[in-house]
Amino acid sequence: MTSVTVAPQWVPGDPDIERARITDFARFVAARHGVEVADYRSLWQWSVDDLAGFWGAIWDYFDLGERATEILADTGMPGAQWFPGTRVNYVDQVVRQARTDRPAIVSVDETGAVTELSWAEMLGRTAGFAATLRELGVGPGDRVVGYLPNIAEAVIAFLATASIGAIWSACGQDYTATAALDRLGQLDPAVLVTCDGYRFGGKEHRKRAEISALRAALPGLRATVLVSRLGDTVDGALDWDVVTAAADRVPATEQVAFDHPLWVLYSSGTTGLPKGIVHGHGGVLLEHLKALALQSDLGRDDTFFWYTSPSWMMWNYQVAGLLVGATIVCYPGSPTAPAPDALWAIAARVRATVLGTSPGYVLACAKAESVPRRDHDLSALRLVGVTGSALPASSSLWLRDNVGDHVPVSSISGGTDIVSAFAGGARTVPVWPGELSAPYLGVALAAWDGAGRSVRDAVGELVVTAPMPSMPIRFWNDPDGSRYRAAYFDTYPGVWRHGDWITVTGRDSVVVHGRSDSTLNRHGIRMGSADVYQAVERLPEIVDSLVIGAEQPDGGYWMPLFVVLPHGAVLSEALRTRIVGIIRTEVSPRHVPDDIIAAPGVPRTRTGKKLEVPVKRILQGADPAQVLDPSTVDHPALLDWYAQIRR
Repeated sequence: MTSVTVAPQWVPGDPDIERARITDFARFVAARHGVEVADYRSLWQWSVDDLAGFWGAIWDYFDLGERATEILADTGMPGAQWFPGTRVNYVDQVVRQARTDRPAIVSVDETGAVTELSWAEMLGRTAGFAATLRELGVGPGDRVVGYLPNIAEAVIAFLATASIGAIWSACGQDYTATAALDRLGQLDPAVLVTCDGYRFGGKEHRKRAEISALRAALPGLRATVLVSRLGDTVDGALDWDVVTAAADRVPATEQVAFDHPLWVLYSSGTTGLPKGIVHGHGGVLLEHLKALALQSDLGRDDTFFWYTSPSWMMWNYQVAGLLVGATIVCYPGSPTAPAPDALWAIAARVRATVLGTSPGYVLACAKAESVPRRDHDLSALRLVGVTGSALPASSSLWLRDNVGDHVPVSSISGGTDIVSAFAGGARTVPVWPGELSAPYLGVALAAWDGAGRSVRDAVGELVVTAPMPSMPIRFWNDPDGSRYRAAYFDTYPGVWRHGDWITVTGRDSVVVHGRSDSTLNRHGIRMGSADVYQAVERLPEIVDSLVIGAEQPDGGYWMPLFVVLPHGAVLSEALRTRIVGIIRTEVSPRHVPDDIIAAPGVPRTRTGKKLEVPVKRILQGADPAQVLDPSTVDHPALLDWYAQIRR
């Protein structure tokens, strides 16, 4: 592919550039380091050429306190050593942002009720829970886990855990007890923080049975702490309000090594037990300050609302809004209740300045013919963030036309692995439909071919050729590091291979084509599944889709496209013709599937990713029970349907 001339849908004006936090940072770099950076491209180039200079400048620009002189003692991957000898605590930066003029957390529920939590109360309850944890004998390196919806108490429990140097891990209550145990059970936690249930889609979801099952399977628990939402009780559990009674006005933090574990996040768990990914205090602190303040231009005047769950890294990303003094929004309900445009309604109600969502939600709003800027007061909104999968150009343009052409769209791509993004937006860079505006600062991103050569305007593997501070410090229960190395460094030794197909364009933007481990490979031509989805799912008759490229035992190659239709609809020949036509004209003739099959649904992980590789293996003959744990799938029965298709 080559760069094509396409008009940007948003271009920064002089005031945008002048007032941007990233411009202020560039001035700081020029004054402190004598490095003149004329534009984003030159700032990015310096940030990857001089890693120590860049990340040291991030520390100093955000005034994070004393640090050791050495910044990067070992540049090898894996095993880079960042800020050796520097002591830090993530929570200190949150404490520094305390203020009285704006709330720290705004909580919203499906009834429309809005509750504000002040910085003083958030930090006071954090201090209270930290004191309780210490009384229970919990200290640095011990694990505190959450089985919680996206509520303010989850944020406080995390902050209290981190403040004493203990390790946090959590998953949402949409997970069954078995799925939660597959994750949290690996950690042998000392304390479980949970909630009696939550409301979603107009229904109450009570969790007493799941909590009992979890407690029974976690023999090392010293205590269970219960948040009440539905009025249920759990025998022997400590009451949240009691254990968070403020002992001090602010938490007393434990200073820990830069790479001391902060939390454990999890891979999607589509093959075997989910891998526990461990990130450190200092790496996350620096990465999130850079990603939010510099890339998203987020600051103390912002209200930051990303629709997420504690099971997903975007929850951790949103909590980081507190690091820059922003107000964050917690919402545990449905994005489509009581109407498809529910998130836009909430954004209007809380005066959100930054709203984060997914391509699937944007497409659903488009199909529902929602017009958010007509139906809701979005005058405060100045950025829409999108992640989870590739954002089609058509959806990006829909946001321009139906939310506002003055609102840039920041489509970002990264992962749980680095708990951030490799590429996305910046206030000083144009937005092109269907593209991520630029690699993030400090990310030595490139597209490589199979021979390890950098390619431009052509599809290649997403690689990162230099370390980032938020790369995992290790995997849990991986003492020799073999699983960690195999996950990212086996293909190109010493270089991070993420597993995505991308194109880096001649204008330095990035196009994401889909996962390389589920690549469509017809006649030796590698193609991304995301390109097919972007075309097909624009059709109003298509609710969802899944394309698979499955090598056959006889050497053949079968590429079916599964489509989900509205209730009662049929896959007519006319619709088949339209599907083939839109793929042929908007993607390429090579992408036209061998078969188009109506399916009852598309199985996904609980964080919304299509299960392309497991379905491919099932279509090739594997037993669904051996391919993945059904508890990690949103609708496990769908796997049996795909197995029947194979047979």
